[in-house]
Amino acid sequence: MIPMVDLKEQYQSLKAEIDQGFAETFENTSFILGPNVKSFESEVADYLGVKHAISCASGTDALHLALVAAGIGQGDEVITSSFTFIATAEAIRYVGAIPVYVDIRPDTYNLDAELIEAAITDMTRAILPVHLFGQPADMPSIMALADKHNLKVIEDCAQSFGADINGKMTGGIGLAGAHSFFPSKNLGCYGDGGMITTNDDAIAEMLLMLRNHGSKERYYHDVVGYNSRLDELQAVVLRAKFKRLPQYNQQRRRVAQRYSAGLAGSAVTPPHEDGLGTHVYHQYTVLSDQREAVMKKLADNQIGSAIYYPVPLHQQKVFADICKDVSLPVTEEIANRCLSLPVYPELKDEQIDQIVDVIQSI
Repeated sequence: MIPMVDLKEQYQSLKAEIDQGFAETFENTSFILGPNVKSFESEVADYLGVKHAISCASGTDALHLALVAAGIGQGDEVITSSFTFIATAEAIRYVGAIPVYVDIRPDTYNLDAELIEAAITDMTRAILPVHLFGQPADMPSIMALADKHNLKVIEDCAQSFGADINGKMTGGIGLAGAHSFFPSKNLGCYGDGGMITTNDDAIAEMLLMLRNHGSKERYYHDVVGYNSRLDELQAVVLRAKFKRLPQYNQQRRRVAQRYSAGLAGSAVTPPHEDGLGTHVYHQYTVLSDQREAVMKKLADNQIGSAIYYPVPLHQQKVFADICKDVSLPVTEEIANRCLSLPVYPELKDEQIDQIVDVIQSI
């Protein structure tokens, strides 16, 4: 059996270090915003080249709190992608804003920067690009548009931790970046966890209050905040994995390159790297007109696969009221043809070759 993601082998290699970190945490009993959380935030800020890295309880919270801190609110419009996990749009709705969906590029599946300007109205306040599947969006074009129209940019980096554009890391380009540490992510904990990164001091100060009940000083509350703090035990896990993140991402790229070389001329079209930045392959997503046949053949051979995402957000029931007349032909076509194959650092060459052989046999 080859699963979509296998976390067990990685855990076994880290078990001694994680167990020691857990034992130390239990011994010092500092469970909320403790030393591992603070150290992790500092390490991430240094790695991403940002002034502030503020952890929180999940990637969804990271998006939500970033929008609140940026002043996005009731009736504001936020331009984003429909081809993403629903958390992107949920966070926009949490603050009372309206997601405005723009079509994606047919090669990278990221927001098509050339279509953004036509979607800007007097109500537009922000652009929320998603660095989908680990490939950075066209941030140079998006930032130029944002500067031209005085818009804020919040990056959805849930799938792109460690990706960069010309040496500038995702999450350090826009006003803020929202990161997820869901277990299957390139940098994942053993539960939920998230982080917001920013170079803006005022945004950082607000985020520190928002994640902790609106408080800068205990029992003194300046704003209505939330309870959204990264757990100290999750920080232990993340610090152990973080040391090895460049190696993990390099291994993901190894997996992708072997797939792409082997799948040439097969029943699927391998993903495209646009050269704008470094793709870290949170997912290895192909396109196929024979998707169901490919999935069945893989399943028959006990190989996992998944569809990310079968129903674009503008076609979801929850957004029917605001998307009645929305048509995004590229997004809809990709959603009908996309298929993700297993990808994780520990995936062995012989396993990749087995998956390739199954697909080539179709």
